[in-house]
Amino acid sequence: MPRGYKPPSQRQLRVGEELRHIVANILERGDIRDPDLAGRAITVTEVRVSPDLKNATVFVVPLGGGDATPLIKGLKRAKAFLRHEMARQIDLRVVPDLFFEADTSFDEAGRIEALLRSPVVRRDLGDDDFAPAATSDGVDGADDGE
Repeated sequence: MPRGYKPPSQRQLRVGEELRHIVANILERGDIRDPDLAGRAITVTEVRVSPDLKNATVFVVPLGGGDATPLIKGLKRAKAFLRHEMARQIDLRVVPDLFFEADTSFDEAGRIEALLRSPVVRRDLGDDDFAPAATSDGVDGADDGE
């Protein structure tokens, strides 16, 4: 972890999850009239809220893959509408300013999965690597009942 990293508080996590539900419901209902968002299924994977709850980063991915750039542009244009809907649905003193980013974690997970399945890595991770480790006295550590 980076030096000085502080994990999110329970309040940040709770507010982030509530905002994720609100944004996902708005997108599911199709309330936003934007050409880049029309007819597109969007998954809201996570919302990270700043410690002061004034900023929130919404991570989205187009369902079924594809380029998220048009989605991000459409969501940025709809930011005022989304904040207005959030203000109606959540009890916060200040509705967070929204920032949108494409969630690349699925792509990264797919890349790692492909690497793990590659023949070179499979050869290096042969069955011998999963056998019980030998101890320093040459015994494999298994209990042979003595």
